[in-house]
Parts: sequence; C-alpha cells; structure tokens
Amino acid sequence: MALDIAQIESLVRSAAASLQRGDAAQARQSLEQVTATGRGNIQIWLLLALACKGTNDVAAEERAVDSAPKIDSANIRALILKGDCCAAGKDPRGATSFYERAIGLAQGKQLPADLAREVERAEALSKAASAEYRTYLEDWIGRGPAIGGQRFRTALDIMFGDKQIYLQQPTIFYFPGLPQIQFYEREQFDWIAEVEAATDAMREELSELLATEEGFRPYLTTSADRPRTEFHGLNDNPEWSTMHLFENGGPVNVNVARAPRTYETLIKAPLCHITTRAPTIMFSLLRAGARIPAHTGQINTRLICHLPLIVPEGCAFRVGNEVREWEVGKTMIFDDTIEHEAWNEGPDDRVVVIFDIWRPELTLDERQAVVTMFEGIDRYGV
Repeated sequence: MALDIAQIESLVRSAAASLQRGDAAQARQSLEQVTATGRGNIQIWLLLALACKGTNDVAAEERAVDSAPKIDSANIRALILKGDCCAAGKDPRGATSFYERAIGLAQGKQLPADLAREVERAEALSKAASAEYRTYLEDWIGRGPAIGGQRFRTALDIMFGDKQIYLQQPTIFYFPGLPQIQFYEREQFDWIAEVEAATDAMREELSELLATEEGFRPYLTTSADRPRTEFHGLNDNPEWSTMHLFENGGPVNVNVARAPRTYETLIKAPLCHITTRAPTIMFSLLRAGARIPAHTGQINTRLICHLPLIVPEGCAFRVGNEVREWEVGKTMIFDDTIEHEAWNEGPDDRVVVIFDIWRPELTLDERQAVVTMFEGIDRYGV
C-alpha cells in the first residue's frame, strides 16, 4: 500500500525503538513496509540490515546491506555489515576486503562511539582472518626459513602487512638502479677482518678520549650562514656527539694525533672519497636515554659502516623493517638513505666508530662521474 511521509517517519521511529528494546522482528516488519514502497534511504536499509541480523536471517541481512552501498558505497557501517555477511557465508577473503575498506575509510575520523566500536571489531576480525590465511599459506608452501630464503620470507611479511616497503630516499642525490638493501652482511667484504682486528686498540684510544671528551661536539650544529632547521631537539645537543678524525675532505690533525691507531686502520678501508662530502671517520657518542629519530641520509652512492666499541644493554638500531643490536667489534654496514633510527635505553653511553665506503655495485666510471659532479657543485659560485 502507498505510504505518505508521515507514515514512513512513524514506521522508522517505531522500528528504531523496537531495535533499542531488542525486538528485531517487530523492527524488521516495520522497515520492510517502508522499503516495499521504494523510498528507503541508506539509514533505513542499514536499520533493516540490523533487524535482519537480529533475527539471524543472513540472506535478508545481505540483501539489505547490498542496497545500502548502491546509495553510498563509502558507508563504513554498511561495509562492516557486508563483511559480516561474507564471514557468515564462509567467504573470509571477501569479509576481509570489506572490513579493510571500512577500516581505511575510518582512519583519522571522529566516529560515533558505537561505530568506533564496530571499526575496532572489524580490525580484530580482519587481523584474525589475516593470521589464519597466513597460517594456511605457510602450511601450503612449507614452513621454515629455508623455504624460499630470507628474501621470500620478507616478501610474505610485506604481503601480510607485518612489514612495509622501505626505499632509498636520499635528501641530496639519488643514483638510480641500485638495489634496495637495508643491511649488508659483514661476510661480503674481505677487508672487514683487518678493521675489526683493531677493535681493542680503538677502545684503548677511546677510553683516553672519553676521560675529558675534548674534541667531541654535537653531531648537528647550526650555522649562521644557513637557515636553522630543527631535528627533534638534537641541534647543538650533546646527547648525540661526535669527534671527527676525517671531515670535509681531509684529516682533522689534532684529533688524529689523539687516536692514531684508529685513523691508520680506517684510512686503509675502501673509503668513499667525494670531495668535501665523504668520507667521514668519527667516534659517535649517544648518551644514555637518548634517541636519534627516523631520518634518511644524503647520497645513495655510499654505505655507512658502524664499528661498535661501547654498547650497553638497551641499545638498538633500525634500518627500514629490520632492527639489529650493535655488538662490540662486529661491523654493521647499511644504506643510510633508507629510513633509519637509533636508541640507547641503557644505563651508559654508547660509542661506535662511523665511516663510509663506496657501494660495491658502482663501477669505477660511475664513481668517478659522481666525484666529478660534486667537484663541480662545490666549485659553483666560488
């Protein structure tokens, strides 16, 4: 029968009241009278879906939900209800797709309390479904790190959202075509053993340097001839301090005289000489309780090396998805143009020696081209 606006509004109010008191059957009856007229809006269809859900009629619930997205395909509540219907119909992948769409739409929005709870429920269901799917897939492929190798395991982590894709993001110069590798392994470099053999000698020199900390200065210092840019309060902050043995294209003689064995060892490494830009050889001191927030380096044609000398408990270093702990005497080699951060939650200061080397993938001609380019950059305007 035909219903006028007043009758429709009365039926909707009655249905809402029935739902509030838990009478889903009565609410459904009232709402189906409205939708039969062809005048249902998204709120009415969603109320009907909830009423059908309350009567455990999944098929009717899904028909009502399917009508709602036709009116508004970005309705969070409708998407969650559709996900519930898929889950009830033994379609977990379909359910997850609707839950994930709803979760994405909810990001950063102020939602009514009841809808926020529904989003939280969808997040929990989606996470559980993803874990169940991963278990199935790993059983199908075969478990264990040997299956496919570490790179394949990382690919699975990314596919399931446990890790994300981190790429090189140099702030000054990007050389294309280089592999996106977070950490390089020590065993890849035949010169590492000679450097690490001098660890004890370097620690002896460091011990004398730390007695006064003369020559150490904040890693980030402001300059009067450049705009001041803040980096999480670390500008001119001694919590992250360095003492340079090689800087701005040459040795810092006063500091080299105080740590000659460290300098003599590292200057023999395959350092990356790029005018005044590189290499750097320095002691890097991170105070107890200090943190270096996530950032990226300037040039992706080099790798950064850390040789740990003092490492209290509670220190760690993240590059991209991977977190590693420094170990005294074991060099850590990484691409600093991939997002990285460091922290010292231990009781004492952490000190590593830092130096940079050429990326092994670059040919000699490519290295020379990079050097020539930066020579031109440095000469410009002089």
